[in-house]
Amino acid sequence: MDVSHLLEELNEAQREAVTVDQGHVLVLAGAGSGKTRVLVHRLAWLIQVKHLSPLSVLAVTFTNKAAGEMRERTQALLRVSTRPLWIGTFHSIAHRLLRIHWREAGLQEHFQIIDSDDQLRLVRRIIREEGLDENQFPPSQIQWYINARKDEGQRPSSIEHMDHPLTATWVHVYGRYHAYCERAGLVDFAELLIRAHELWLNEPAVLAHYRKRLTHLLVDEFQDTNTIQYAMIRLLAGDSGEVFVVGDDDQSIYGWRGARVENVQFFVRDFPQVRTVRLEQNYRSTGTILSAANALIAHNEGRMGKRLWTAAGEGQPIRVYAAFNEHEEARFVIERIEHWLAEGRRAEEAAIVYRTTAQSRLFEEQLLRASIPYRVYGGLRFFERAEVKDALAYLRLLQNPNDDAAMERVINTPNRAIGQKTVAMLRAQARESGLPLWQAAGESIRQELLPGRARNAVAGFMELILAMRERMGDWTLGNQMQGVIEQSELARHYEKESREKMEARVENLQELVNAAESFILPAEDEEAGLSPLQSFLSHAALEAGETQGADWDDCVQLMTLHSAKGLEFPLVFMAGMEDGLFPHQRSVQESAGRLEEERRLCYVGMTRAMEQLYLSYAEVRRQYGSESYSRPSRFLDEMPTELLQEIRPRMATHRPYPGARPTAADPVDLPFRLGQAVRHRQFGEGMVVNFEGSGEHARVQVNFHQAGSKWLVLAYANLERA
Repeated sequence: MDVSHLLEELNEAQREAVTVDQGHVLVLAGAGSGKTRVLVHRLAWLIQVKHLSPLSVLAVTFTNKAAGEMRERTQALLRVSTRPLWIGTFHSIAHRLLRIHWREAGLQEHFQIIDSDDQLRLVRRIIREEGLDENQFPPSQIQWYINARKDEGQRPSSIEHMDHPLTATWVHVYGRYHAYCERAGLVDFAELLIRAHELWLNEPAVLAHYRKRLTHLLVDEFQDTNTIQYAMIRLLAGDSGEVFVVGDDDQSIYGWRGARVENVQFFVRDFPQVRTVRLEQNYRSTGTILSAANALIAHNEGRMGKRLWTAAGEGQPIRVYAAFNEHEEARFVIERIEHWLAEGRRAEEAAIVYRTTAQSRLFEEQLLRASIPYRVYGGLRFFERAEVKDALAYLRLLQNPNDDAAMERVINTPNRAIGQKTVAMLRAQARESGLPLWQAAGESIRQELLPGRARNAVAGFMELILAMRERMGDWTLGNQMQGVIEQSELARHYEKESREKMEARVENLQELVNAAESFILPAEDEEAGLSPLQSFLSHAALEAGETQGADWDDCVQLMTLHSAKGLEFPLVFMAGMEDGLFPHQRSVQESAGRLEEERRLCYVGMTRAMEQLYLSYAEVRRQYGSESYSRPSRFLDEMPTELLQEIRPRMATHRPYPGARPTAADPVDLPFRLGQAVRHRQFGEGMVVNFEGSGEHARVQVNFHQAGSKWLVLAYANLERA
């Protein structure tokens, strides 16, 4: 049989991986080294050359899209149907297994899978039934806890909490949740995996059947497996199965989602006589980009080790741009994209990647001004994000109390015990009286048309809005935005979510303050008599109304570094290369392991670039209405200088903080003096170095030890003497 078509397009290392005769195989596949091709050709080799039955092979991927691609490419190679093959994600394969063996797994025959939203609603219901305070036990955090414990293979009865009251409560809610799902025949995503694993553990006959049937296991993106997924592979393989895994420990960037990069090393330890094949030839990037990425990732310890190379030549140097501030950084990036387009290149060939979602705003703004179409990959435009819309709705209500849409959006955000039934009663009153919702609410309170508890809750909300309007009437737009976020407690509201979601939402709120602080009233709006607040709200509505480019449109791509994994672009801009932003401040403070994951994230970002790579940072970046003076990312110092071309040399020293000398207009009624050591709930300890304004309008500039320099409104900062 002629099998040359299975090997002719492969390089030497790829061919070695595809044709390994027997045993367990670890393929360390570097970025852009053709791992998908190796997996597909290995699968075809086993069936066509080794004459394995398609029913004896299990191929596991991490996305349905990847599974579909593997099935299509394998079918093209074999020229036969791949329908009998077990190809899918861990979750889809577990689901298939449980549908067949529902009785042995202890499930109802027609069990129902619930998504994340349904799971959250159920957890919230149990918390309320238990009489727990949702502020102390946020449903989203308990949901995260339940899923994390399942990913570790832990049931409530197996968790040691040592009578710690907080952990004991979480375990109790987990137990209630598990019991409810059992009675109702519900299965969440994490339950699919732990239940499939328990099926094999508790039913030896079922396990023996699948060990005999599925003798060859292929696993993609092995560095992203979690504890329960790795345990499933070990259990199914047993002593006789052969396991072929493809992964890259240098591209493990999902530790926050439960992925265990150490599984790559555990595989070598736990399986006998593993043969390791390194795919190091890169077919994507230039030699310069690869050399810089190799030097960067070499600073991580405990790697399996490999060095990417290319036969395509060294290419252009990596450009490094030191912008004065984030506005100049955004302008520079968009100007370079304009040059790219002027040379006849396509917009879709350019990508702007960043560490946090909040960074997208300024790039969106500049792209709109330049009339360059763009798309936020895997996310929403800045002014379309829920937390941004919530904060803007408060501003809209302050500006116009008759804005019914704004009132409905925020009347119970954060939760004020104003339910849909109460809102429906207010709507009915508004219809009957022909009044806006705000006025109808006032009438309902005066005429006592609402039940006592609902009446008090609505009255409390209206008093909050009136107090905010009175206090902030003559404040600057930036101060109004910050005051709204703090007094409405939106930031605290989002702190109840999982850490990743919470951080992204809070960062977006901080960026909204920056947008308001830096907003300049257009001349035409000033001539029309609009206030800065009215103009800003119109600006936000217009930008949110601009629809994103579709998948098939020629658009510049904006995305976070996590979203960029698996993609490639001829031109890549990595923005915000500053310590505290990238690497993220959290990773620097928490552990060496978190910093190493940030470095892997940088490595992933760099290896998305095919032809040109730009790294940019700002000397000064405004965060939460205050300017912070940043240091260039330590990752820049870990790259060989001969590979970098500085377009604007970085400053030898950073600009000093503004002087802390009071002027004639400085207030004398501040509770703090210049040089006073203070403490902030979020930013920690720092020193007062400047101030402006007086009374409740006063702002102070504090140089925090960890968070840098920040301007804070005294009325909301809740500063304490350290």
